[in-house]
Amino acid sequence: MQIGLMVEGQNGLTWERWIHILKLAERLNFPTVMRSDHYFIGRQQDSLEAYLSFAVAARETSEIRFGPLVSPVTFRSPVDVGRMAAQLDQLSGGRFVMGLGAGWNEAEHQAYGIPFPPVKERFDRLDEAIQVMQALWGPGPASFEGKHYRLDGADCIPKPASGRPPILIGGSGEKRTLKVVAKYASEWNAVNASPEVYAHKVQVLEKHCEALGRDPKTIHVALKGSLFDKEKKIADRRRRFMGEAEEIAADIREYGASGVNTMIFDVRRPSSAETLERMEWMAKDVFPKV
Repeated sequence: MQIGLMVEGQNGLTWERWIHILKLAERLNFPTVMRSDHYFIGRQQDSLEAYLSFAVAARETSEIRFGPLVSPVTFRSPVDVGRMAAQLDQLSGGRFVMGLGAGWNEAEHQAYGIPFPPVKERFDRLDEAIQVMQALWGPGPASFEGKHYRLDGADCIPKPASGRPPILIGGSGEKRTLKVVAKYASEWNAVNASPEVYAHKVQVLEKHCEALGRDPKTIHVALKGSLFDKEKKIADRRRRFMGEAEEIAADIREYGASGVNTMIFDVRRPSSAETLERMEWMAKDVFPKV
């Protein structure tokens, strides 16, 4: 079981604090530091552009994996995202993870004048966008003709290394999201699910994989929880990841026994000193008990 972080970059994150978190995370041996990709959620605050922050992560660290958790397909052209991903793969030596989702926060789309199509279209765009990116990452010029996107002999150079970047899909919707996971993802991130709910989602994912002839064990599973938000309650209404180090470690071990490979903890207040103290505490007191 690995333990990673997800930094809420729209919640007052500054360049100084981002670099500090990256360096601290690497010193404390966190293997993964992901980032939200939002303009805002709720109150508008300092919000660092995700892909600029990934270029900084590539240069300021040497070991940790990083990427968006996740990028809404509505925000940017898949050509732009695919080109950035390929170059971040090279810049980081293969540590960039391409996290994608259909998008959900209508308020930020409205505020910034970004179209927010119905859910079916968003998932159709997500499916096509992944195909566009994979075509761009492949050898030679790429062509693609879809309903929403097209390529005509586009040769995206430089290319990422073969098989990279890995595609991560976030979310747990059974009809659409998990089907996309089965089709394309190397990694799946479920959000705040109890072990019981997670087990059910795995069964649904296995059925989607079976229909496609894919082994579900080839999909790395991460689950996002909230250790830094002391009042957070998850889906089964039990308070998890709270209390003393052994209590939190026991919760993490329970998820590991149910098949979760990585726990990603949500850093909701990246500008607070308490966040940094909590990272230190996790590494010193929680990690050894997991």
